[in-house]
Amino acid sequence: MAEVLRKDAQITERNAGGHRKRYRRMRKEDHSLEHAQTPGQIHEIRDVQQTRCIVVGAGPAGAVLSFMLARKGIDVMLLESHLDFDRDFRGDTLHPSILEVMDELGLADRLLQFPHTKLNLVAPPGAFAQLRFDLHELKTKFPYVAMMPQTRFLAFITSEAQRFPSFHLVMGARVEELIEEEGQVRGVRYRAHDGWHEVRAHLVVGTDGRFSRLRKLAGFEPLASSPPMDVLWLRLSRSPDDPHGLMALFGRGRALIFLEREDHWQIGYLIGKGTYQQVHAAGLEALRQAIAETAPAFADRVTELRDWKQVSMLSVEANRLPRWYRPGLLLLGDAAHVMSPAGGNGINYAIMDAVAAANLLTAPLQAGQVTVADLARVQRRREWPTRVIQAIVNLMQDRLLKAALDPAGSFTFPSFLGWPLVRKLPPLLFGFGIRPEHVWSETRHGPNWSHVGTWIAGMVAAFVGIQLLRRFLRRL
Repeated sequence: MAEVLRKDAQITERNAGGHRKRYRRMRKEDHSLEHAQTPGQIHEIRDVQQTRCIVVGAGPAGAVLSFMLARKGIDVMLLESHLDFDRDFRGDTLHPSILEVMDELGLADRLLQFPHTKLNLVAPPGAFAQLRFDLHELKTKFPYVAMMPQTRFLAFITSEAQRFPSFHLVMGARVEELIEEEGQVRGVRYRAHDGWHEVRAHLVVGTDGRFSRLRKLAGFEPLASSPPMDVLWLRLSRSPDDPHGLMALFGRGRALIFLEREDHWQIGYLIGKGTYQQVHAAGLEALRQAIAETAPAFADRVTELRDWKQVSMLSVEANRLPRWYRPGLLLLGDAAHVMSPAGGNGINYAIMDAVAAANLLTAPLQAGQVTVADLARVQRRREWPTRVIQAIVNLMQDRLLKAALDPAGSFTFPSFLGWPLVRKLPPLLFGFGIRPEHVWSETRHGPNWSHVGTWIAGMVAAFVGIQLLRRFLRRL
């Protein structure tokens, strides 16, 4: 625990140092070399290694999958292209379903010793405060969302995984090529600061996010939707008398999301799709004024925004692959299905993918034979939950958020969201999603059928909710 805290402090300190500058120079060199290479070019390989499973991308899905495989004695190599876990504006939410998985893995108590905040109540502002969604009512040991920096979460999981001799983490390893033989992926070649390396394995898993390198190398083309918004991420300081948790403010064609951090607010300023250039051209003062008008309590803090470098633009996307696998290769999380940040589902569904994959692929990996049928089972288990939640979020974006971002419109929350039965649905979907996964025990190698009824009821409730929402939105 002390070692993880020490690493966490070192990462924070490096933010002000030259570490990132050195890494940016390295990535620029990588970029120029990449364009200079030709297909089939021969590289000088420093070494060739063999393992059972290669996981590319040390995000939440990759870290959890690697831990779960390593604890079963399966040799797994986790490759991460960056030199550390520190990224600005990554999702920091650990949902009740994730905390239950951590508990089943024996990690929850130690994980929650780290500083975090608890989100258990979501209430729209002003006149809509009666539409409150209370996570306290969830039947779980963890009736809240833990807000914890993802840097800390990833450092903790990988540190715990290093207790197993079968786990190997390589930072600064940029995968450049897939090794394919007789129509099957047999491994990868990656580049590090000391040159090229080759690793061969029975299975390669891509968990390298929405800009997945492996997805591109494998030639997968996602089916994309077009969300009506982009997000500007920025930070403002916290005051002692500020509220806790999550806030959402709407007005004058603007929408702001406030996420509590330990010493600041992470703020998402929603803008219309493709309008960033107009917002930027209007100037930083116009942005400060827009935030102050929408959130008057922060009017005295907007002067903290002094440069556009303090603002990051996230182009909101949502897509999914028709097929998540090829022989010897499986994609999970955002590499297989990019989730819109509007629903706050990305980390939850990525980790649920990882749990399902570990449950279903442990035995084949231990036997040294992972078939296409094994990989197809993973997609079948996780595809429908993903498609259902994407449909719900897309519907909310297309109707509710589009109305909220219309300066000429008058945005109101649907009144039926305050109905007692309907009000129970958002906490369930936000806390657990559709079909949450659980860690299979030594004696149980299949789904826990006690959860099937709950899952079916949730699906029915989601369907009814969608129909009610569609009926209401037709009237807008």
